[in-house]
Amino acid sequence: MLVFLTGSWSVYRALTDTACGQRIHVGIAAAPEIAPAVRETAAKATGSQPLRLAGRCVAVDVTAVDPADVAAAVAGRHQSSLGGLGSADGRTQVPDVWIPDSSMWLQRLRVGPDWVPDDAPSVASSPVVLAVPEPVATTLGWPDKKFSWSDLLPRLTSDARLRTGIVEPNRDAAGLSGLLALASGGNADAAAVGQQKIVGVMRALATGRATLRDELVARFPRAGDAVSLATGLSAAPMTEQAVIAYNARQPSVRLAALYTDPAPVALDYPFAIMPGTSVDKAAAANAVLGILAGDAYRDRLAAAGLRGQDGGVGARFATPKGAPGLTAPVSAAPDAARIDSVLATWSAITSPGRMLAVVDASDSMLLPVPSAGGVSREQVTVEAARRAMALFDDNWAAGLWMFSTQLDGLTDYRQLVPLGPLGDQRQQLLDALGGITPVPGGKRGLYDTTLAAYRAVRSGWDPSRVNSVVIMTDGRNDDPQGLSLDQLTAELKKVMDPARPIEIIMIGVGPDVNEADLRRITDTTGGGTFVATDPAKIGDVFLKAIALRTSVKR
Repeated sequence: MLVFLTGSWSVYRALTDTACGQRIHVGIAAAPEIAPAVRETAAKATGSQPLRLAGRCVAVDVTAVDPADVAAAVAGRHQSSLGGLGSADGRTQVPDVWIPDSSMWLQRLRVGPDWVPDDAPSVASSPVVLAVPEPVATTLGWPDKKFSWSDLLPRLTSDARLRTGIVEPNRDAAGLSGLLALASGGNADAAAVGQQKIVGVMRALATGRATLRDELVARFPRAGDAVSLATGLSAAPMTEQAVIAYNARQPSVRLAALYTDPAPVALDYPFAIMPGTSVDKAAAANAVLGILAGDAYRDRLAAAGLRGQDGGVGARFATPKGAPGLTAPVSAAPDAARIDSVLATWSAITSPGRMLAVVDASDSMLLPVPSAGGVSREQVTVEAARRAMALFDDNWAAGLWMFSTQLDGLTDYRQLVPLGPLGDQRQQLLDALGGITPVPGGKRGLYDTTLAAYRAVRSGWDPSRVNSVVIMTDGRNDDPQGLSLDQLTAELKKVMDPARPIEIIMIGVGPDVNEADLRRITDTTGGGTFVATDPAKIGDVFLKAIALRTSVKR
């Protein structure tokens, strides 16, 4: 993860002006592409007449920083992490003001109170387009054709001549915006597209995914001959700004920007005054926000290939061919639940795992779920597992257990399908899932089962996959003859090997789950606890749980 320290700058006159007295220092971490415009605007505004608040001058430090690094630092401040980002690097600090490229970062960070501000006005924008080499775009009807997702999706998923790619959407807002648009096929309701089509789109993109934007851009063809065009990257969601910047370097093969209808969520560059910033610094930051407006600022954005916050352009903006007009629409970021759902599906599809699924079969799983039409807790749990399995490709390994109490003698669990390649036993797993029925009078031998499942996954630990135990239960351990919680955590500590991480993921079903007890287990091994108080919501919870997996060794 790179921190672009070369962008750091101070308004030196404000720092050295002897008439200033005390100074208010405001640190701004801005996405690299907008940092120069913010820096130059602040320099112009303070160079001849420093910004003042109550007799004190405002000193502005602007640093260009990858938004993913700041997001990781914000989460790390709260002893947490965002899926796909890992832990904070320890070098990036949470600034007074953060200008990421998209409000979707703020949406993802609204996990707890006061992580990010509720209000963050936009100070620039850039549409998200499908970047395609011009010779390839011409075959699709560019620049005259108006593109819809219904036209593009079949080509992107089934045309062997098109090599698609994406910057990892957990790390890149343009990649996330493109993924959201592709996953919904232009429909507001992604369910209208169908899971199979969504999976197809994501798998097509995943074949060419890159961790960083520069890595992805390097895959576009460097020459216009047939071989280069056939072997290079053919299409990827990127910002209009990135396409303009790429073409400004005068490449042998220019990129076309395909504007789709409906348009993906544009990047909106929010000006976020971070919680915890002092009252004086917050006031100074608002003064800085006030100067990020007007024609001169818009012209500086245009020089960087960016639009104004309303989608309009400044002087000498290099408008790509086929652009819908001088003003591009800027829509609000989708809600956090929609973002989480798409990223969770992406993680399940793109991160091969080795997973032992363990399903509660105690008698309480017979209880009906009113919000799901009266079907049982067992039925909604099994259906969630079945739908999730449809996301996993044949690179996965999976196994299935059920548990209650004394299923085999004194043993509380029963192996239904051993851990093995999903490609070889997918139907066997589906059949076994469908055959799970609650045991009349059965209790929950949860702790004995958890330890046994952990040991089973450890015995065949695979360094190329995320190794995990996923346990679905609707209540607490109630086996008086088994391990206590203290005994379980002690035994887990004995068998854990930091060099061979195994995550336990606990999924609680219904209102009777003791979340604190489950968290003690997952805090011991790594992993996480997720509770669907309404069992009808377990499908969404299951996806979030799968997305948590992070410990694959590379």
